[in-house]
Amino acid sequence: MAEEPAPKPGLEGRTVEECQDMIQRSFRTPMVKFLKEHLEKAGCTFGDNFIKAVHCNNQISGGYVRGEGIMVCSNHINMQDEVNQVVIHELIHAYDDCRAANLDWANCAHHACSEIRAGHLSGDCHYKRELLRGYMKIRGHEQLQRMPWRPCGISVTMTQSPLTELLEIWS
Repeated sequence: MAEEPAPKPGLEGRTVEECQDMIQRSFRTPMVKFLKEHLEKAGCTFGDNFIKAVHCNNQISGGYVRGEGIMVCSNHINMQDEVNQVVIHELIHAYDDCRAANLDWANCAHHACSEIRAGHLSGDCHYKRELLRGYMKIRGHEQLQRMPWRPCGISVTMTQSPLTELLEIWS
C-alpha cells in the first residue's frame, strides 16, 4: 500500500470524480504507459475499472488488492503527482502479483519484498520525496538506508503481520 504523505494543513483531498480524472491523466505518463504495456506483455490482463478512485477511511494514499485491482484514495490525494506515484507504486504490486507464481501477500517476507521493489522502482524512495514528506534531513545519510523500511513497515503492519517478523526480514 502506498504510504500517506505528511498531512498538509488546509488540504482535504479530492472528490472521487476529480481523482478518477487524475487517474486517467496518469495513464499518459511514460512510467504508467511502460508498466501497463509490460503487464499486458506478461499476460496480466485487467479491465477498465482496474484502477479506481475511492473514499478511504484509513490514512493511506492507495492500495492493491488481488482480484479487485488498484484503489486510489481520493480524500488523501491533492496533486496529480501524488496520483501518478500511487498508480505507479500499485502497478508494480500488480505486476509482482501476476508474475510471481507463489506470491503470498499474507507472508510478511513476500509482502516486504514487493514493498521494497515498489518503493524503489516507483521513485518513492527518492531523497527529494522523503525530504518533502518530512522524513529526511538535509544533513546525514543514515536516513537513506532506512527509507525502504518505513513504507514497507507501515504497509506490511497494516496487514497485521507481527512486527518481530518484519524486523527479522529487514535485518
